Amino acid sequence: MTTARPEKTLNAVPLMGTNQLTVRDLNERLVLHLIRRHGTLTKAEATRATGLSANAVSEIFKALEQDDLLLRGDPVRGRVGQPSVPMRLNPEAKHYLGLKIGRRSFDMVVIDFTGAVMARRSARHDYPTRTALVSFIKDNLRPLLRSAKLKREDVAASGIAIPSELWHWAEDFDAPAEELERWRSFDAQVELDSLLPGPISVENDGTAACRGELVFGPPNDKQDYIYFFIGTFIGGGVVLNGSVFSGRSGNSGGFGPLRIPDEPGGHRLIDHASLSVLERLLADQQSDPGLVHDDRADWSSIEPALSLWITRAARSLAHAIVSAQAVIDFEAVIIDGALPQNIRDRIVTEVDRHFSHLDLQGVYHPEIRAGHFGSIIRAVGAAAHSISTDFMIDQNTLLRKAPPDQFSR
Repeated sequence: MTTARPEKTLNAVPLMGTNQLTVRDLNERLVLHLIRRHGTLTKAEATRATGLSANAVSEIFKALEQDDLLLRGDPVRGRVGQPSVPMRLNPEAKHYLGLKIGRRSFDMVVIDFTGAVMARRSARHDYPTRTALVSFIKDNLRPLLRSAKLKREDVAASGIAIPSELWHWAEDFDAPAEELERWRSFDAQVELDSLLPGPISVENDGTAACRGELVFGPPNDKQDYIYFFIGTFIGGGVVLNGSVFSGRSGNSGGFGPLRIPDEPGGHRLIDHASLSVLERLLADQQSDPGLVHDDRADWSSIEPALSLWITRAARSLAHAIVSAQAVIDFEAVIIDGALPQNIRDRIVTEVDRHFSHLDLQGVYHPEIRAGHFGSIIRAVGAAAHSISTDFMIDQNTLLRKAPPDQFSR
């Protein structure tokens, strides 16, 4: 038994249901969406938040509980009337696999329905090859599932996060162009179908990271924001109307080509705010760049190159944000990356400082925040794709046909 608790503020998600029985699936998605964003929800809270009738909400809760998607919490007493029962997601309802194909590493995770990571396997490389990817999956899938105490048939779906046009920029991280060129004909859904469990989805790695932050991060009161992910090359995603906006080609938020003025070393954001730039700075000071590939390590030993890079990256990110704000007045900016949390925090502070010193006439100053996950979010975000498309509301694609898969080439 629990005592009365303060009521949630549910107006951060401007979604409404309909009492027509023909859209039951939409209403169920809406309730699941709200519970995922707020942790728990009572029938009364769901009724107020959705505009559905109390009877409709009761039937939805009953159906979702019967489908093992929801679990009952302890009754909350201390108010007038019957005690309310908060409902929460059932972690064991579904399990998903996420695979990140990266320029410096492969990463594979299994998550439960709430996004908790049950098992993880990773492998470093100097550059990715298709042969190495297949070997990584074959060597690690069974141990991964065994660690998660799951069987292959327990995995509802697999998601893949991969950089768009992986074969580009070979010269920027010393990879053989002919090896990367082999990725041009790589169709992940076809070639990995026999290796990975369940139906397979494929998404740009920056978009996947953005999706992971949205689906599994703390409740966010912002409906429109930019998401930057600092990896070997910087990328990211866009959130509009509280949902990931992947765009016509699936590459919205591919911020790398944004033009950066008056910055020695290149004219694009990718030339300054990428970890490959930090690697080169470390090589110049004759330091081992290997530490850059471990976001759980202490990076203090790679000074002064680290501070030089943070200043350069932050200054460039500030310019990129101004450009983005001139198109859509985003409410917030979230910056994450394959970085230790303290480095993310330093970058956020520096970006905010540099942004404030730019000419902001006609530009809204967004709230600039740090992300919450680090390098693992690309694989977790890949696993989140099916949760997002099957059990949440996407206001950007509602009643629209899905675009063709842009990652099967």
